[in-house]
Amino acid sequence: MLPLGYSLIMEATAQATGMPAAGFGSGGKPDFWIGGEGMVDKPLHIAIAAKDRASVEAFYRAALAAGGKDNGPPGVRSHYHPNYYGAFVFDPDGHNIEAVCHKPG
Repeated sequence: MLPLGYSLIMEATAQATGMPAAGFGSGGKPDFWIGGEGMVDKPLHIAIAAKDRASVEAFYRAALAAGGKDNGPPGVRSHYHPNYYGAFVFDPDGHNIEAVCHKPG
């Protein structure tokens, strides 16, 4: 998630919290957490805000380079709203990961 300015800030063990978890964020503060026991039986859709359209594009390129599969290249999705600029990729487990910028181009 580095193209979006996010990095791994903190990890919690199952012994400490009851399940493993990872906290991502920027500026040393985790504000996006992923955790669980690996028992998800359906794919998830996760959307992460990007600061600008260039970051959405960088996310898309980095995700594909890391083995993600295209699920919608960077572009305006006006059916959501006129400034909705997003990109979608499937991760190796089939989850739909999105980066989105809501600012005008």
